[in-house]
Amino acid sequence: MKYSYYPGCTLKSKATALDKYARASAAALGIELEEIDEWQCCGGVYPLGSDEIATKLASVRNLAAARDRGQELVTLCSACHHVLKRVNDDMRNVDDIRTRANNYMQLETPYAGETKVLHFLEVLRDVIGFDELKKKVVNPLTGKRIGAYYGCLLLRPGKLMAFDDPENPTIMEDFIRAIGAEPVVYPYRNECCGGYISLKEKERSKYLCLDITGSAKGWGAQMLITACPLCLYNINKAAGDVLPVYYFTELLAEALGVKEAADNE
Repeated sequence: MKYSYYPGCTLKSKATALDKYARASAAALGIELEEIDEWQCCGGVYPLGSDEIATKLASVRNLAAARDRGQELVTLCSACHHVLKRVNDDMRNVDDIRTRANNYMQLETPYAGETKVLHFLEVLRDVIGFDELKKKVVNPLTGKRIGAYYGCLLLRPGKLMAFDDPENPTIMEDFIRAIGAEPVVYPYRNECCGGYISLKEKERSKYLCLDITGSAKGWGAQMLITACPLCLYNINKAAGDVLPVYYFTELLAEALGVKEAADNE
């Protein structure tokens, strides 16, 4: 199984763990992640202005690069996945945006949303299958009680992202079961951590993080996992003394027995 892979900026700087454990785990599962040549920053935030084109062009280039390879595009960062998937939907369904973007970029073949964008968790669920993943586990994380923290960007807007039920998701809990641990379902698992206001409204953001970690701990979680670098940073900084947060790929690599090798690379 070969996929085009878009790591995004943060996975090359502050979130290298999310990247390296995903690559090691993918290799163990027979998945080839082929990093796009000369990929560009997605912008980190989906622009809501209907007349905003310039900040979507980098995402279009990345999407077109995967299309030109004849591959689906896999992402890891929640923010990158959110932006790429929404821009892809624009290019597929919004005539004005598609026309203006293609006129500006002058691609050899105009892009019209042909690429399928997948999060790595979707590959695990829908391509590998959690039952098959469980068979690959050599170091089950038995005894660990783990809370899944989804945050905002993977789930919403629900119909467009089509990732999981935005109000009652299960994909990360099913992933936790597959690696041998016990999922803890708690009320704040899909609430915002306040990442985008963490500089301007530090106290408000901190309270949001404490709500999340306090809720999870109250329901018996020993740790949280996430796919979002901003969420991990924000929660660990504001409330890491209540519960630590890890990337889901780190626990996956541990369960598959490839974490130590990834650490030594």
